[in-house]
Amino acid sequence: MADAFDFELVSPERLLVSEKVSEVVIPATLGEMTVLANHAPTMTTIKPGVVTVKLASGQVNKYVVFGGFVDILPTSCTLLAESAVAASDLNRDTLQHRIDATRASIDTATSDEHKTKLEQFLTELTHIHGSVIPG
Repeated sequence: MADAFDFELVSPERLLVSEKVSEVVIPATLGEMTVLANHAPTMTTIKPGVVTVKLASGQVNKYVVFGGFVDILPTSCTLLAESAVAASDLNRDTLQHRIDATRASIDTATSDEHKTKLEQFLTELTHIHGSVIPG
């Protein structure tokens, strides 16, 4: 059995996970990363995507996050999400509402930089829609 470490997934609404885990896969801004026990200290931003959590018991749970950042230490990992939900609780209507709101924001963006960030966010939301919500 792999070494376990403490993992917390927190959103402004609630604490979603506070468990001993053996592995966490995170959608970091610069690419997907796997966190294991004794990971080098790291802090990075995360993009919208799926967080896969393997509990010390072997059970695997998935969560959808919509941005935030993660603080990784050798004995713990804390992910502070802008918004998060268990993948099983995400429905087509909720995600489509986020996509529609982002499209509307792109149309009213006041700078090229802001528009580019919104377009990237829209791309990530569309990817989540295609990979998490069943056809």
